[in-house]
Amino acid sequence: MSASLAVGAVLLVVVAWLASCAEAGLARVSSFRAEKAERSGRRGAAKLAQVAADPTRYLNVALLVRVACEMASAAIVTYACLQEFPETWEALAVAIGVMVLVSYVAVGVSPRTIGRQHPLNTATAAAYVLLPLARVMGPIPSLLILIGNALTPGKGFRRGPFASEAELRAMVDLAEKESLIEDEERRMVHSVFELGDTLVREVMVPRTDLVVIERFKTIRQALTLALRSGFSRIPVVGESEDDIVGMVYLKDLARKTHISRDAESELVSTAMRPASFVPDTKNAGDLLREMQQERNHVAVVIDEYGGTAGIVTIEDILEEIVGEITDEYDRELPPVEDLGEGRYRVTARLDIGDLGELYGFEEFDDEDVETVGGLLAKELGRVPIAGAGAVVELPDGRSLRLTAEATAGRRNRITTVLVEPVEEDSETADGAVEDEGS
Repeated sequence: MSASLAVGAVLLVVVAWLASCAEAGLARVSSFRAEKAERSGRRGAAKLAQVAADPTRYLNVALLVRVACEMASAAIVTYACLQEFPETWEALAVAIGVMVLVSYVAVGVSPRTIGRQHPLNTATAAAYVLLPLARVMGPIPSLLILIGNALTPGKGFRRGPFASEAELRAMVDLAEKESLIEDEERRMVHSVFELGDTLVREVMVPRTDLVVIERFKTIRQALTLALRSGFSRIPVVGESEDDIVGMVYLKDLARKTHISRDAESELVSTAMRPASFVPDTKNAGDLLREMQQERNHVAVVIDEYGGTAGIVTIEDILEEIVGEITDEYDRELPPVEDLGEGRYRVTARLDIGDLGELYGFEEFDDEDVETVGGLLAKELGRVPIAGAGAVVELPDGRSLRLTAEATAGRRNRITTVLVEPVEEDSETADGAVEDEGS
């Protein structure tokens, strides 16, 4: 290989190295980061801000320069090898081996590592070259990208090559491994992607867990139910719990009773608002945007048969991104707390078989429910709220009184149930289900 050809090939590889380094640096510098550097008075930050404002254009310029230099150096090396070796296959084998090694190490690994480790310095230096180079090249890089995208199956013409969702997720994972973001932030970003594949029925509160009020009940009864249940928005039903005709808000009830005490005797239907209905197959991300635009916090979910499947709130959807929303009163509870004299405080999720063992029955069971909370709801015939109680029979004829106690979480679900034996002389009186104010 002549000296001039060797020098030319080396210079081309150096230029390709610089272009690859610029690509890696620009890919890691956002417009926000460039503007922050400009406000701090960093040298060259103004040029960097220009490049960061249109990253696709300048990345395409750097990409074109790198590819052109790599191809040119490969052609020179191949030509020189053909001059040096008598056999064509020998020349091609040497040329391919040399260029694979050079492209992988000198253009692939080394510059990208430097660009990622020092993105701001690399991108700032590249801006001095890319700005005038982009003006000289004009529309050539963009035209080549358009031609490439036109040949690619998909959506056709675009501004430039875009990363897929899988690549973006991988970048987020890499950022967390390099301690650029926290683990919780990584999970939140992944949750945003997953929200686009989530249906409303996956995040809604099912109809069986709803606390509702009939439209013929009074505002006073609605206020009592809202205060006891802890819910500020309660569905109003008509002929059955499957027929939701509106939503009543605690603040509307309080406003009416504050203006006039006589309003307490009015029907709750006079204070309810129209309900918003959505199908259970609706995308949760789309619904979140609609709720934000319409300033609506709750919607009734309808199944494929037109019946009520449940309700969904804006908080239910946000929980898919940020995780379970709890408050400062939430704490880990023991499954069973012995209060003495046969009285126990148990979690609502305690298996009824475990409840039976507390009173000497190893096979206490129910065909319809599995937990203490479910047993209480079955006896009540509706979703229990704090203070609601019912009596259940043990296999030996004894009775137990179950009373819903504490609520927790944003949905105010019952967390603990007080279990106590019922005396025989008061069993009849205690056997009636307490009125829940609904």
